[in-house]
Amino acid sequence: MQTNLKSNSASTLVCVLMINAQGIMLSVQGHDYFLSYNRIPWMQDAPIRSVLNVQMSGSDAIEWPDLDVDLEIESLRHPERYPLIIKRNAMDFVGKSSQ
Repeated sequence: MQTNLKSNSASTLVCVLMINAQGIMLSVQGHDYFLSYNRIPWMQDAPIRSVLNVQMSGSDAIEWPDLDVDLEIESLRHPERYPLIIKRNAMDFVGKSSQ
């Protein structure tokens, strides 16, 4: 699926080029990026139809509306600047017995 966004008389494109067991290859604004499932684990079990439904979200982000996932294009260019961090809160441990 391909989405066009008219912006300052230029077309901005995003499309899925490939999906395989390791991740997703995207083309965004004329540049190709591979998103490994190690970096985006929530996409690994997503339905293919939902992964293909990607679109621009403004001029600096992409989104998968079916999956409620948004990524800044800068995070595709420089993934090392955007580490995945899971923040735990007290509710994560409610009802679990301590051993």
